[in-house]
Amino acid sequence: MPALLSLPLFLISLAVTLAAARLFALRLDRLGVRFGFPEALIGLLTAVAADGPNVSSALFALAKGAHDVGVGVLVGSNAFQLAAMIGLSALLAGAVRLPRETLALEGLVGLIITILAAVLLFGWLSPALTALITALVVAPYLTLVIAGAPLLDRLHARRRQGRVAGPHSVVARLARALHEHPGPERGLDTSPNPTHHLLALIVLDVALIIAGSAGMVQTALSLGADWHISTTVLGVLILAPLTSLPNAVTAIRLGLAGRSAALVGETFNSNSINLAVGVIGPSLFVTFSALTNIARQQVGWLLAITAVTLALLANPKGMRRGGAAALVVLYFAFAVSTLVG
Repeated sequence: MPALLSLPLFLISLAVTLAAARLFALRLDRLGVRFGFPEALIGLLTAVAADGPNVSSALFALAKGAHDVGVGVLVGSNAFQLAAMIGLSALLAGAVRLPRETLALEGLVGLIITILAAVLLFGWLSPALTALITALVVAPYLTLVIAGAPLLDRLHARRRQGRVAGPHSVVARLARALHEHPGPERGLDTSPNPTHHLLALIVLDVALIIAGSAGMVQTALSLGADWHISTTVLGVLILAPLTSLPNAVTAIRLGLAGRSAALVGETFNSNSINLAVGVIGPSLFVTFSALTNIARQQVGWLLAITAVTLALLANPKGMRRGGAAALVVLYFAFAVSTLVG
């Protein structure tokens, strides 16, 4: 495909994908308001919505046989999202601070999924075993986030009555973290659309995200070949940040509104979805090409950025502007190492 045709098609596909992802996220957030969902669940739903471009682009790249582009999109987007969603939000808002229980719940799952994807890509663990461990980690987490608060409340009540033995304080804190709801700054759902109309529009948004991602990957591969852009740079530093823009915009909105729990939940859920759906799941059906040295370095960078993010958030005062600036600088170091490599 000639570059004169590929470039406009790429820009159109990108615009369609980002617009559909943003509408998808807003509509899911509106449903969360309507049904009174807690922040942990809203963060999960928002991540699912805004993550569509990342995962769709990576899967289409895998289907085209461009494994390095597919993996690069996911590794690059995860590193970008930690810096842009949490780091930039902390820079603009002054701090990102959330309860330790919420951080433990969201961060631990995100870190485990990142480690599992890394050892799978390094060839240290079989796809089947990696998928099994991932399921054992994700299933309890989803149960806690979706239906865990009422269950923990009942367990807490029975514990107070002496009918159940167990760590009273841990149960109480976890229940409180799962019950955290948005503050009044969030506002009420004023949409006139009934729920079934919103659901129909969400289905349309998903279709547009998939179609736009397919066009974006196809034209990006064509442009990369015409302009001699390496597939590593194409995936990690071009497609990854561009497809992460809906997540970044949504996260900054949450950070400025003081909704740190939803912000952190969206970030780590998004990263986990990327790796679980884009790497661990497909590995059961597709044999990934052996990682190059630069790809191994990128995975190592992602592990380091994830660990640093968790350490900064674990500060009792949360992630302040100084730590946020360090996180953003760390991402730029990751980008420079990719270009040099």
